[in-house]
Amino acid sequence: MEAMAASVTSSAQQRTCPRLRRNCSTPSPSLRRRPKRWAVACSASVPDADVVDLFDAAKLTVDRFVKSGMVVGLGSGPASALAIQYLGARLRRGSLTGIVGITSSVLSASEADMAGMQVSSYQEGTKIDFAFTDADVIEEGTLAAVIGRRKIENGESSFTVDKAMLKSAGKLAFIVGTDKYVTGIEGSIPVLVKTVRKSSGTSEQFVLSNVHKERNRSFQGNWIDTAEEIDDLFLGDAEVWRRPSFGTAGPLGGDHPLVTKEGHHMLDVIFTTPIEDLGKVAEGLDKIAGVVDHGIISSIQ
Repeated sequence: MEAMAASVTSSAQQRTCPRLRRNCSTPSPSLRRRPKRWAVACSASVPDADVVDLFDAAKLTVDRFVKSGMVVGLGSGPASALAIQYLGARLRRGSLTGIVGITSSVLSASEADMAGMQVSSYQEGTKIDFAFTDADVIEEGTLAAVIGRRKIENGESSFTVDKAMLKSAGKLAFIVGTDKYVTGIEGSIPVLVKTVRKSSGTSEQFVLSNVHKERNRSFQGNWIDTAEEIDDLFLGDAEVWRRPSFGTAGPLGGDHPLVTKEGHHMLDVIFTTPIEDLGKVAEGLDKIAGVVDHGIISSIQ
């Protein structure tokens, strides 16, 4: 994959960053059949990434990459909301026509509705020409990104639909502040883990006189097994905490751990030392059986 990055100065003048190196990894046979895709990072220029500068980046994203007749994936976050609003304004002016928006969250659907756009929800297999979204942080030099650090409510959809939509797009842009475009990423990598209850033979591990307690023990043991495997993988570099549904809690997530709409627990794999290669972190997580998905978007083919 080849990728390029664009940034926006505070005066809205455009400059093109150096072309990034080609990803030389050998794709799987299924990936070889897919056309090349491009990732673009559009960033505001100041560390606080205020609304004015993010709007410059959002405007550049729409003006440069969105063409009439496209199917456009609409991401979530403050910058994506600005891009959706600007895209809606161009549609109303008639400078863009025939755009179909694909939403992956309640937030993006709400913004698109307010912008007066024709939209539908993302479904597996949807063909998308171009997509944009916010990212929590982007790895300079590879454009690998982390999404999913945003707090969500119990029962709310996780980042998995967002990620699936982005990976199905022919071209992809991340809209971020320059403070999130870094070398050596630290902090949380969100990881979803299975919460399938354990059973022994044909009889479940539940004691009828104390069903609730035993069910909690079964679920807890299940996620802890996966957490321990992740902890062993990144021993000394990261801590593994279960995310609570509200407030703060200890490593086990307290009495009210977050459960997503899909029924999964969310772990935060918190790196305390800079990550040398975000793609290798993703590869390691992908090999763990209890991991459903993670917030790393890398190796876009």
